Amino acid sequence: MSTNELTIRATPERVWEVLADGWLYPLWVVGAARMRRVDAGWPAEGTRIHHSVGLWPLLINDHTEVLEVTPGKFLRLRARAWPVGAAEIAISLTPNGEHTDVRLDEEVTSGPGTLVPPPIEGLSLKLRNSEALQRLANIAERRA
Repeated sequence: MSTNELTIRATPERVWEVLADGWLYPLWVVGAARMRRVDAGWPAEGTRIHHSVGLWPLLINDHTEVLEVTPGKFLRLRARAWPVGAAEIAISLTPNGEHTDVRLDEEVTSGPGTLVPPPIEGLSLKLRNSEALQRLANIAERRA
């Protein structure tokens, strides 16, 4: 499991707006190349965003599903990129004055990624998710 935290200079409502717009997913999620479809009602429990991951022309089409949601505060996802594997991601938003403390936990749950030694997996997820949170911050802090 990898945990990353970042204080974003935007309100939880503004950060949530970014998370709740499935079409923005490839702008902040490292590795996501494009969106193909967003289910109506995203991010309600059970809804999915349908994305492609990788670099063209080696793209994998798959989806990410909402497992649990507390609007404005918490989002638990199952992200898939078969045949590479799947992961569970939990994103928590905590108010901090006019800012938001964001915590992102990710754990590879299936596929070949589970065979990667924990120190290597943890470091690679930590680096990727550090960049993802910075991208999320850039969008939320500049959102009108």
